[in-house]
Amino acid sequence: MWSKFSLFVIGTVLLGLIAILVLESEKIGRETVSSWEEDHRADCAVVLTGGRGRVSEGFSLLSQQQVRKLIVSGVFPGASLRDIFPQWPFYGEMHDEDVILEKRSRTTYGNAQQSLALVEALHCRDVVIVTSNLHMYRARRIFEAVFPENIPVYTRAVHIGSSRSQTFDLIFETIKSVFYDLWAY
Repeated sequence: MWSKFSLFVIGTVLLGLIAILVLESEKIGRETVSSWEEDHRADCAVVLTGGRGRVSEGFSLLSQQQVRKLIVSGVFPGASLRDIFPQWPFYGEMHDEDVILEKRSRTTYGNAQQSLALVEALHCRDVVIVTSNLHMYRARRIFEAVFPENIPVYTRAVHIGSSRSQTFDLIFETIKSVFYDLWAY
């Protein structure tokens, strides 16, 4: 049977974990959909795949000449440029050589590591990362931890969709963010 002290310790730990999760979810929830509010310009953009609207937002930046190179990070190894963005013909004059498909990474940390090598090879002086507003808090922290200080990292968050899916996504993103807090930064 559990002693009073054991129950007290377990209760205290659970309350602490709940407090950490609530605080982390509030930080994540503060990220705004900056693609609606800000004009972003940089040498390169890095799109983190895995959600709606991210890839098209990156191509919008490229087609409007707000970035000179676009890195799409975390692409399925068998995918081609036309597979991931069939709307290409409708985006004006863009060149294949201005888009790099990074196919090795499978995590946000991997996105940052693999993209850094490409950013340096392309001689990008600054970078805009494109992901969802819920993913942006963690992505920004990871990219700022991986990228050197002389390459500024700007953020462009896109909206992810319905509020029902956003609640589940917030819970999942909060858990991942706490995990990264403990082991990745």
